[in-house]
Amino acid sequence: MGLFNFAMNMGKKLFGSETEAPAAIQKLIEEDNPGVENLQVQVEDGRAILSGKASSAEALEKAVLIAGNVQGIEAIDAAGVTIADGSTVAGDDQYYTIEKGDTLWKIAEKAYGNGSKYQKIFEANREVIKDPDKIYTGQKIRIPKNL
Repeated sequence: MGLFNFAMNMGKKLFGSETEAPAAIQKLIEEDNPGVENLQVQVEDGRAILSGKASSAEALEKAVLIAGNVQGIEAIDAAGVTIADGSTVAGDDQYYTIEKGDTLWKIAEKAYGNGSKYQKIFEANREVIKDPDKIYTGQKIRIPKNL
């Protein structure tokens, strides 16, 4: 998995200084338990470096989104994470960066031609979207292709 870019000044504020960032991000990922064992997080100049063993590509993608949607992080390097089931990232899902005026309904209309399918997007992003009515500009989410 390569490098993923995020909006550095957007997202959940977890830490005051970069020295606090690794522990705060690791705790956040582990609380939402996306399926990454032996997770290690390092942060250097706004770039979070993840290592460990993911149970699936989906678990790794979720960990990347959790870490990337933290204020102060502008890139995620997950090259140090192996995927246990041998799958690879960037399968059927797409990534989408929320724009001003977006709602999950509007995003579902663009992606699927049917706004009522917004629940699929919400379910695929529960780790980064806690309430479907509370998304923010610059937030990056997954758009599942397999409905």
